[in-house]
Amino acid sequence: MYQTLKKVALSVVPKKFLFENEVFFRSLFAFHLHGKKYECTVCGRGLKKFITIPDGDKLCPFCGSRSRTRRLYSYLTENSLLSGKVLHFSPSRSVYRNLKKNPNIEYFSTDFEDEFLADYRYDITKIPVENNFSDLIICYHIMEHIENDLKAMKELFRVLKPKGTCIIQTPFKEGEIYEDFSKKTASERLAAFGQEDHVRIYSVEGLRQRLKDSGFQTIEIKTFPANERYGFMEETVLSCRK
Repeated sequence: MYQTLKKVALSVVPKKFLFENEVFFRSLFAFHLHGKKYECTVCGRGLKKFITIPDGDKLCPFCGSRSRTRRLYSYLTENSLLSGKVLHFSPSRSVYRNLKKNPNIEYFSTDFEDEFLADYRYDITKIPVENNFSDLIICYHIMEHIENDLKAMKELFRVLKPKGTCIIQTPFKEGEIYEDFSKKTASERLAAFGQEDHVRIYSVEGLRQRLKDSGFQTIEIKTFPANERYGFMEETVLSCRK
């Protein structure tokens, strides 16, 4: 039902208007899902249930956050990372709304393809800001889209402050990184990498090594367990420092 309503809404309402008024529209759809069994760490709502979407992830019916989005926001708040200048690539709308109104940060949200709510349009391989610019960089599910990922990683290293933190996550596989730039069509990439606009699948160790080759000296690999109450799935995040 959720996917059907989403398709109908996107077909009749301009996407920009829908995104900007998403919380209102979701509150109409989800009024009957208030509860106490589950909790969204992004919007803080108590829920009767999360919505299961086709890829198996759990969606908050009120703010639209996915599992990884809720985990990210919890990690940022629990580790007191929200201060100073925050550079956020292709932010999820639920986290964007929270960080945009956070008085403790200068928030620089960017999306190069104009698919997400963002205030800038930076190319991650040539970020138009000075060296040592950002206290926190959030780069979630970006690198698997970038052919020249080493160039992008070197840019992240360049613009991160010496005591700053860069948080990176991608889809992962066991073994080695798999990439094949001969696969150009959407169907080829879907078959090879699991999504039409991906160009590789990283392994955790493979991504760590590329980040190290790009200059990062401290790279923590953090693996988190699933948590039913908050709708968290098991996942891995890399936290990087100069």
